[in-house]
Amino acid sequence: MMDTFAQDSAFLEIAQQRHVIFYHMGYFSHGIVAAMAEVVKLQLEFEGVSGATRRKLFSSFVELSQNVLHYSADALPTDTGEEVKLGQGTVCITRQDGNYQMLCANPIASTKVEALRSRLEPLCTMSIEQIKQAYRDSLRAETPADSKGAGLGFLTMARDASAPLEFAFHPSEQKPGITLFCLKATI
Repeated sequence: MMDTFAQDSAFLEIAQQRHVIFYHMGYFSHGIVAAMAEVVKLQLEFEGVSGATRRKLFSSFVELSQNVLHYSADALPTDTGEEVKLGQGTVCITRQDGNYQMLCANPIASTKVEALRSRLEPLCTMSIEQIKQAYRDSLRAETPADSKGAGLGFLTMARDASAPLEFAFHPSEQKPGITLFCLKATI
């Protein structure tokens, strides 16, 4: 029992040192995302985050959470009979050097890595004006076939970020055909 308490204390200490504002690891559903969004909103207000930054953080948080919910390869079906599932992943918000880091990780099918990479790499080199134009163009375009929304999530995060989005793919050694997708936005 004492070893577990020591580990829990170490986790809490690290979270405080790294200024963790919010952290969730587990399954995501629409209800869980709505509840987490309310907690994040209240926490950002409590932290005294300015209105504009709070809106950007909140918007990016929702996009990251929906990414996990809709695209996680490790999903549990629900018994509602609809195409509803619980997506597994992690979302974290930290404060660092005057900025906020939003991190997201979720397993995806390895076959989707190149499509994601081809959508994200251009965003890392685009100017803010180019990102805004791509956002406007996407609003007018048809929704991509593999998208659960209008395909605006990455553009929204890139538009609101103060630095280029960062991402990585880590193939799973335990689950062939599965890759851990990690995304970071700095606001």
